[in-house]
Amino acid sequence: MSTEITVEEPLTSNVRPATDALITVRIIKSFLYRNVKNHIVHSINLKETTASQLLDLVKSAINTMGAYRPYRNIEYDSLKIYTKAHGSKSMNLVINFENDQGWVLISPSVTATETSLWDLGVENETEISLFNWNDYVAFKANPEEKW
Repeated sequence: MSTEITVEEPLTSNVRPATDALITVRIIKSFLYRNVKNHIVHSINLKETTASQLLDLVKSAINTMGAYRPYRNIEYDSLKIYTKAHGSKSMNLVINFENDQGWVLISPSVTATETSLWDLGVENETEISLFNWNDYVAFKANPEEKW
C-alpha cells in the first residue's frame, strides 16, 4: 500500500503580499499599429497606492527613461486592467475591450478617487493598460489594425 502525500504549491500570484506586489503596465502608443511597451512596477503597495498615483509614477518613468523616448508624444490619461493573474486574456492583443465599467481605473470619464488599487481589484501580477482615452474610444468604434 503506497501512501502518497500531495502538497499543493501556492500560485505565484498569491506568494507576494499586496503590500509588495509586482504589476505590469502596458504602455500603448498606438492601437492601430499595436505599439505597446511593458513597464514592470516592482514592490508596489497596492493597499496604499491609488490609480492617479500609479498614473503619475508611470508617466514619470516615460519622461525620464530613455527606453520610453518614442512613447513621450502621447498624452496618457487612462488606466484599465488588461488581465489578472491566471485569468483569461483578451482576444485583442492591444487592449481588453470588455468590462469598461469595472476595469477602467482612471480616465477622463472616471474621476480619480483616493481608493487604493487593491480596492479597485488590482492584485499581484495584474497587467494594466496605460493609454489615451480618446484614441481608445476611436479604436473601439473601428478596431482596424494596420501593420
